[in-house]
Amino acid sequence: MAKITTTLSPKVDRITEKSPLLFRFVGGRDYIFRVKSGLYVKPSRWNAEKEEAIEPRLDTPEKKEIVRLNKQLTNLKGIIIEAFTLADKSTVDKAWLERIIDEFHFPQKYRGKKNESFFEVFDEFLEKRKLSDVRKKNFKVIRRALERYELYIRMEDDSDYSLTLDGVKLDTLQHFEKFLKQEYLLCQEERYKIIYEAIPESRTPQPRGQNTINDIFTKLRTFFLWAIDTGKTSNNPFKHFVVQECVYGTPYYITVEERNKLYRTNLSRHPQLAIQRDIFVFQCLIGCRVSDLYRMTRNNVINGAIEYIARKTKEGRPVTVRVPLNAIAREILDRYANYEGTTLFPFISEQKYNVAIKRAFLAARLRRPVTVVNPVTREQEVKPLNELASSHLARRCFVGNLYKQVKDPNLVGALSGHKEGSKAFARYREIDEQMKTELVKMLE
Repeated sequence: MAKITTTLSPKVDRITEKSPLLFRFVGGRDYIFRVKSGLYVKPSRWNAEKEEAIEPRLDTPEKKEIVRLNKQLTNLKGIIIEAFTLADKSTVDKAWLERIIDEFHFPQKYRGKKNESFFEVFDEFLEKRKLSDVRKKNFKVIRRALERYELYIRMEDDSDYSLTLDGVKLDTLQHFEKFLKQEYLLCQEERYKIIYEAIPESRTPQPRGQNTINDIFTKLRTFFLWAIDTGKTSNNPFKHFVVQECVYGTPYYITVEERNKLYRTNLSRHPQLAIQRDIFVFQCLIGCRVSDLYRMTRNNVINGAIEYIARKTKEGRPVTVRVPLNAIAREILDRYANYEGTTLFPFISEQKYNVAIKRAFLAARLRRPVTVVNPVTREQEVKPLNELASSHLARRCFVGNLYKQVKDPNLVGALSGHKEGSKAFARYREIDEQMKTELVKMLE
């Protein structure tokens, strides 16, 4: 049986000369909370033994006020006890208790408020929060993973379990993390196939590395903080859940010589592949993200340079990036001057573009071994360059080779669209083998 003890705070308001009444709620070993009741009384009118206000004998306005106070105390305690008796105990915490007290004092805040489901609130977040198209797409991936998790719990517990904003706790996040790590195995089991038919993805879940999981929880934390700020909940399950630090290997990038070798490789027997190779080399020369590249038109070519607003800065403080075009970049542009499409080049889907880049690297015999960190196991492994090649390697080629020459992240960032102070440059500070050799020669 839950019990509430009322005590008088030693603090006294100088104007009203009243002190706050405090509640100590005990609903069992795991449910002991101290909160403010939202009620106040003059210390001289408080009976600590009976835990009630002392009513004056004379019929005065003060007496009416104290009679009302005692009724409020009795009613509020009764409401809390009843709510606790009926509540799902997994949702009960200090914030739950504070919300009941707040609703008692300010019912108008809660009137007419429909009970929004977890995913209705998530959809409202996607609609109202300023997000780039790419980030919105990433959040939708997380939404679908949460939907599958909800169905998984229902099947495991044979229940009508539903995610709720108030019901997501530390153990929920820990269990969801375990689900994310095992999902690539679960989707192969016959009994769970109904989940993936109901909430499909463009491809079946693959093994997720810790960096990917960290990113999921970082975004989920953003959603909860928004829900708290907008009054959807007072529950913050991330208060004690630690999102791990991401672990990255030393960034690898192709040298200027390798880029030129790729550009000069004869691909006349594969004209479509040659087009995508040219696009990749052009991307190496302007250093933009693939999402920015695919949005470019001839209008982005201004006075011998490419100008664009980096998509990642568009929603915050838009930054116009201007990159002068060198001879090779101008040569590639001239080659496609008669292209009649609306975009700068004949782009294909990003997925097919990445496949084409790998094929072009193989044709150019760019297969040097590269040491990388396996995103799933976090162990080092060696892979040939052509298997690792992708559109983002073009950006690394631009940034890495420039940084190697000038060592000024702000100068390079002005050309690559990185914001000032970007942590990404910390990974480019690795001294490469050529620089090490030059340093050692200085000792001769």
